[in-house]
Amino acid sequence: MLYYALVFLVIALIAGVLGFGGIAGASTGIAQILFFLFLAFLVISVVIGLFRRT
Repeated sequence: MLYYALVFLVIALIAGVLGFGGIAGASTGIAQILFFLFLAFLVISVVIGLFRRT
């Protein structure tokens, strides 16, 4: 899942270098949203894993 966040980040970097500011901004925003979404999923899975052990 983190792969998609990295893909959008690379697209944003390439678009930024080529001068496509709108595409770069949108791709950066999508990558940021995906990163925090996956981070929340990680925290939830760790908490659930801790509760299952006890």
